[in-house]
Amino acid sequence: MNIRFKITLLFTLLVIGILSLISYSVYYFAERSRQEVFRQRLRAGANNRANLFAILGDNKIDVLQKIDSSSTTQVGQRGLVIYENDQAAYEFYGKDVKRLVITPQMIADVKVNKVRFIKDGDADLYIAYQDYNNKKLIVFYMGVDEDGKRRIADLKGILLSSLLAGVIITIIVGYIFSTQLVRPINRIIKEVNEVSFNNLSERIYGGDGQDELSRLANTFNNLLNRLQESISIQKRFISNASHELSTPLTSISSQLQVTLYKERSTEEYHTVLYSIQEDVEQMRQLTKSLLEIAKTGYEGGIELTEVRIDEIMLKITGDVKKINAAYNVELEFGEFPDDDKSCLTYGNPDLLYSAIKNITENACKYSEDKHAFLSLTFSNKEIICEIKNNGKVIAPEEIESIFHPFYRGTTSAETKGFGLGLALSQRIVALHKGRVKVQSDKVNGTVFTITFPSLNTY
Repeated sequence: MNIRFKITLLFTLLVIGILSLISYSVYYFAERSRQEVFRQRLRAGANNRANLFAILGDNKIDVLQKIDSSSTTQVGQRGLVIYENDQAAYEFYGKDVKRLVITPQMIADVKVNKVRFIKDGDADLYIAYQDYNNKKLIVFYMGVDEDGKRRIADLKGILLSSLLAGVIITIIVGYIFSTQLVRPINRIIKEVNEVSFNNLSERIYGGDGQDELSRLANTFNNLLNRLQESISIQKRFISNASHELSTPLTSISSQLQVTLYKERSTEEYHTVLYSIQEDVEQMRQLTKSLLEIAKTGYEGGIELTEVRIDEIMLKITGDVKKINAAYNVELEFGEFPDDDKSCLTYGNPDLLYSAIKNITENACKYSEDKHAFLSLTFSNKEIICEIKNNGKVIAPEEIESIFHPFYRGTTSAETKGFGLGLALSQRIVALHKGRVKVQSDKVNGTVFTITFPSLNTY
């Protein structure tokens, strides 16, 4: 059963339940009201006849017979019996009305209870034992509420017809409503089926609303955007990695072929071997960087401990100098907070060291004076590390791309490198729930701002 029929069925059952409850309640209370009104009529009629019986003299039987025979009361199929001194003193029965069977037990019960109402088939029987004009009388007054029952029967028919009409209308409206509700879902299913690996540019129309279906479509579109971007990065990464790996291999192969073509002097062999060694070292560094990026591909593969970023930055200051004697790093700390947790973050010290060192090394490498400026500040919930240099300005359209593997900006084309350092740093920072922001202009230079959550946020 599809969702359209499920919605229609559920909607119909709900309305049927509500209408049935309302109809039953109307019928129940109408029937109770009819019974109560009719009993009041029986009580009034019985008291009226008993009072006349007590007031009238010797000809009371004839007078009561005339009154009852000519009465046009709404009580149908009437029967009246008045007992005096435990003997039937007066009886009246309408046409085709069966006689009352009065037992001694009924008389004994009414003397105890004073007033009783008894159901006798379609008829209601009112029995009363009380004083009427200083006479103790027992009155039996029977009747059928023909008019009231006819009205209740009409009401019952109206309620059943209304219930049936309501069910039919509910089914029609529910089907139309469910069709309208499911239509955008069917459209989404159709559009999703049109999306394939070779056609990831297709998107689902989410509409202008803010309902759940629009949010679902937008969420799926966001997923497609991330998937398309991931596949694009993967293709570019494979293409660039293949190119970067093939370049030193081609160089090594070419040098070996030329060298083996004829006998060479020892000095020539040394020159070729040194060149091959440089190519092998380049391949080693490239392979190491690729493996480091692969290792940072998932959070579950790293062990997290409490790390002080200031200690890592102190170590980087000296280690960058060892890479190149021309590199110079200035380090500045902001005011340290009283709470040690504000200085600590959860992370892997080796990966954090690698992330910050890569950016610092790049800052020195691409700065005209080989100078980088590091600063560390603290807030209640974040640790903020800034790395600044005065190198060439990065174009705004290139800022997002510099974190892609193997990307080489226009300002770094002449500098040796693979374009993997920033990509690796961003992945490491993201694994530690941090973020990297880049600003570059002629006034302030290029500033990389790395923000990590402190222990206070956990």
